[in-house]
Amino acid sequence: MGKYTVAAIVLIVVVALLFLAVAIGWSARRRRQSGLPALAVPPATTGEPSYDEEALYIVTTRADEPTDRIAVHGLGVRAHAVVTVVPEGIVLGLAGRPDAFIPRDALVGVGHATWTIDRVVGRDRLAFVRWRLGDLEVDSYFRPTDAAALVAAIETLVPAPKGAE
Repeated sequence: MGKYTVAAIVLIVVVALLFLAVAIGWSARRRRQSGLPALAVPPATTGEPSYDEEALYIVTTRADEPTDRIAVHGLGVRAHAVVTVVPEGIVLGLAGRPDAFIPRDALVGVGHATWTIDRVVGRDRLAFVRWRLGDLEVDSYFRPTDAAALVAAIETLVPAPKGAE
């Protein structure tokens, strides 16, 4: 065997071990998060949408921890989405998955972000919504065409902070 053949074999083994480590880590994360409740199903009827646009769904993370990905229920994988804001909450149409629903009473906050996980964009180009998934507060990140419009629509649903009038 030539020296390049040995080097190629070593490189292939190292890359294979790296992929195995990633798969084991992802599996362990999913196992740790298996107790999180399933996503709600959208109601059969809703009020008039205040926002209904396509966006890139980036990821859902633990609140205030933009690198701690939620791996269960399809929330850990980027997807094209249709985000619909209705008086009852937010309908998420994530490509390749059943529609999900974030009820209005689960919403905690909304805002702009410049980065999360592996996505860095210009100022005010990402929108995030903070909501409760069971007992855990999470942030879901989106990259819509107009982040300000998405944030404004969700702001009408988010309860005012305590003490605000």
